Amino acid sequence: MVTGASGGIGAEIARELSDRGWNLILTARSEGALQALARELRARDGILAQVVPMDLADPSGPEALEEATEGTGLPVDLLVNNAGFGEFGSFLEGELDRKMGMVQVNVAALTELSWRFAAAMAGRGGGRILNVASTAAFQPGPGMAVYYATKAYVLSLSEGLRVEFRDAGISVTTLCPGPTATGFQEEAGMGNSGLLTLLPAPGAREVARFGVEAALKGKGVAIPGWVNRLLVLGVRFTPRRILPDLVYRIQRSRV
Repeated sequence: MVTGASGGIGAEIARELSDRGWNLILTARSEGALQALARELRARDGILAQVVPMDLADPSGPEALEEATEGTGLPVDLLVNNAGFGEFGSFLEGELDRKMGMVQVNVAALTELSWRFAAAMAGRGGGRILNVASTAAFQPGPGMAVYYATKAYVLSLSEGLRVEFRDAGISVTTLCPGPTATGFQEEAGMGNSGLLTLLPAPGAREVARFGVEAALKGKGVAIPGWVNRLLVLGVRFTPRRILPDLVYRIQRSRV
């Protein structure tokens, strides 16, 4: 099952899995985009592709997804928690509802989906979870503080669950891409953020392929691209007291 499968990295993860013969459950808010993707994958690869429209900003969404899949005899052996969104701007800008919605989708829904589907996987003797975080997970992000914090949570949770689930035969992989050529930046209102001009932005298909291969090999943290890996390494050696100011200076043309 791929959440956030209507476009961007999620849709490309679905295509990568379809290429490898996986039957798919596709979920996101946009039923039209999901149906179009499902038709494409059925015609191209001959797989089974089921569409379950769902808005994970609704707290009832994760339970409804479980009922629509495991509850109807559709076992999920690979869960891809890709759904998520960001918001560019200082913390006091914008609407509180959007920030709380971000926490609901990026954190609460991902946590509940992991719990619900891992329980079923454990009962069958194993499975895989691919959680999509970001290189934002490795440092605080003034200018996108809530988004960075949600991705830090995803990384921390995933690394903890990877150890906990080991004996149950469930692998947990965390994909941490940097800026990627998708519609995410436009939706988040990032515009001409310095982050986008300083770092290369690979295509969503390239990132998706990297993540799928990492998940199928049972890897832990997967960071696509040598520039992103160097960035994360540099963060580890940067004093914490100055790190937020560095990130702020990179992005402040729009903060």
